[in-house]
Amino acid sequence: MKTPGLFDLTGRVAVVTGGNGGIGRGIALGLAQAGAAVAVLGRNDEKNQRVLSELKSIGVPSIAMKVDLTDRAALEPALNKVVSELGGIDILVNNAGNVSLSGGVLNEKPEDWDNVIETQLNAVFLLSKLAAPFMISRKGGKIINIGSMYSFFGSALIPSYSAAKGAIIQLTKSMAIELAPHNIQVNAIAPGWIETEMTAPVHSMPLLYDEIILRTPAGRMGEPEEIAGTAVYLASRASDFVTGDTIRVDGGFAIR
Repeated sequence: MKTPGLFDLTGRVAVVTGGNGGIGRGIALGLAQAGAAVAVLGRNDEKNQRVLSELKSIGVPSIAMKVDLTDRAALEPALNKVVSELGGIDILVNNAGNVSLSGGVLNEKPEDWDNVIETQLNAVFLLSKLAAPFMISRKGGKIINIGSMYSFFGSALIPSYSAAKGAIIQLTKSMAIELAPHNIQVNAIAPGWIETEMTAPVHSMPLLYDEIILRTPAGRMGEPEEIAGTAVYLASRASDFVTGDTIRVDGGFAIR
């Protein structure tokens, strides 16, 4: 019998929040191509159905659910549905995100701050807390959190986003320590500037766009699919001795 490859995810079940577009979609499709069954959680049902069709065309079991991560009461039922329909949870990708382009703390409304923190940070804590017991019951698992370049650098324009993404790195380390005895590895990916709906506005800001391209040794913005390989690695047994780490996928942005 052929031994499964290091990156083979056949028989694993993955949950990807915000998996209906951008980086989340790229990760969801990458995990499916590696053999995982995939559940996508997203707020936009039309986009959910589009990515569900793509997942089914790959040939893996898959579901897509309309879930607002700021609705705390909806999180546990969503994960229970994943377990009942796909058989368990082995991989959680906390990808869903939003941003308040407020221009700084003097301009940002408290309600916008709260919404970003609830989506970008609190939901990561809550979903990880809910998913971990399912992983423990299956003798192990993988939690992958999505950070940002703003996990490391400050921003005068998007303080709530920067605060949440910075906290993600510390939460990743803390959960990694706690969950290691249960054979659950917790890591983060810090994408650089990736072409998504969220980053689309920078194309209308020539000074910022030029600065990004000049600072990125690769000389371009990345594509969502270019995050998928790192996610597959962190979801696979190839990373069983890697935990509490943050991997930059940024075309070299952070080295300048």
